[in-house]
Amino acid sequence: MDYVAVVAALALIEYMFIGMRTGQARVKYNVKAPATTGDPNFERHYRVQQNTLEQLIVFLPALFLFANYVSPGWAALLGLVFIVGRAMYASAYVADPEKRGPGFVTGYVATAILVLGGLIGALLN
Repeated sequence: MDYVAVVAALALIEYMFIGMRTGQARVKYNVKAPATTGDPNFERHYRVQQNTLEQLIVFLPALFLFANYVSPGWAALLGLVFIVGRAMYASAYVADPEKRGPGFVTGYVATAILVLGGLIGALLN
């Protein structure tokens, strides 16, 4: 089994779930498209979705770089840490944005390790 591909798919599924929750919040809080502001509860869901998209742009290529140049097993493990961090971030931000820090840091550190490890691995290869 290609664990790295499985982890990448899980990260994308997590993003799809976050997007679905944002759509549900749009309906629940009556924020009509194309508006992205209105009810603060909707705005929290929307910010989670946007921030997660921003993180995925760096995370996904870093995951595959690290897997290719360092270790697929460690890449998959760090990818799971990213996914857990994003879940922590999402639930905390929606409940109370002031408590989003631990989830953000967890995912960000995993991504930073993947990026730096992939870079170093490529340079040494």
